[in-house]
Amino acid sequence: QVQLVESGGGLVQAGGSLRLSCAASGRTFSSYVMGWFRQAPGKEREFVARIKRSGGSTYYADSVKGRFTISRDNAKNTVYLQMNSLKPEDTAVYYCAADPLSYSSSPNAYAYWGQGTQVTVSS
Repeated sequence: QVQLVESGGGLVQAGGSLRLSCAASGRTFSSYVMGWFRQAPGKEREFVARIKRSGGSTYYADSVKGRFTISRDNAKNTVYLQMNSLKPEDTAVYYCAADPLSYSSSPNAYAYWGQGTQVTVSS
């Protein structure tokens, strides 16, 4: 089992940057696929990015490709989401998720979730 705690959200102007962090408990962080998802008010939770256990492979939603970068530091039990060129439509609660098996874009495939961190982008 793993516990996840996100941080780094906040208010930023359009065009700005933020870096989200997700710290995981436990000694087996490197055995989990990690993902970032987001949920805007009145909308379903949507996939943002995912990264394999070793960090050697990543995948992004089309809406963030070229602007966001997911990375992980297995020695620090942390996954990051660097968000550049932010847009008002990026405003949402951002969640990190972990799963020992699935390398998927579906939120239903992830067993463990953090509590979320709010990102607000003003125009």
